[in-house]
Amino acid sequence: MSAAPDTGTPAAWWPGQQTLPTAPVADRRIAFVPMTLADLDAVHEVEKRAYPHPWTPKHFRDSLQAGYPVVMLLGQALPGEMPSPARSDGRVLLGYLVAMPGVDEVHLLNITVAPAFQRQGWGRFLLDALVLWSRGQRAQWLWLEVRQSNQPARHLYERYGFTAVGVRKGYYPAGHLAREDAVVMSLDLRTPGAVQPGGEGA
Repeated sequence: MSAAPDTGTPAAWWPGQQTLPTAPVADRRIAFVPMTLADLDAVHEVEKRAYPHPWTPKHFRDSLQAGYPVVMLLGQALPGEMPSPARSDGRVLLGYLVAMPGVDEVHLLNITVAPAFQRQGWGRFLLDALVLWSRGQRAQWLWLEVRQSNQPARHLYERYGFTAVGVRKGYYPAGHLAREDAVVMSLDLRTPGAVQPGGEGA
């Protein structure tokens, strides 16, 4: 099954006639939907469940006000599945991402899979979608930071083709006034076919 955007999804997210990434769970209907302020509480609830040091609502609000792509991945609830946090449309919030476009590049600020849906391939699926969108924006590089201690995420990025290019000292809060370094990683988008959507994922 290929992911299909909602009819309300702006063309800016799915530019042109691109081949969309293949969903890791074929029997779940999915859609990419732009986040709005009305979604803030539900997204922040997932953020708190996913991280010991989550983004605050202000981080999301500032990204929306700046006009950055802030996109949710929603899925049809499967039989016996209770969406949490609950949505009025009954769909499940599988994950989301926040990106910052720049000159010839895109900076991934936040990519999150809801804890209940981790290790099902949705992390790679979100990356696939972001790469397709970034190439549609004619970006040449995709950048991100990841906690030095976050081995699962680093492993996912490395398998995807990202390369560690530096370290930002004390970039992340670590509790009790401590700070943790961030590993800066980049992905070269200039070579056609260098990154193939699909495959194994987290």
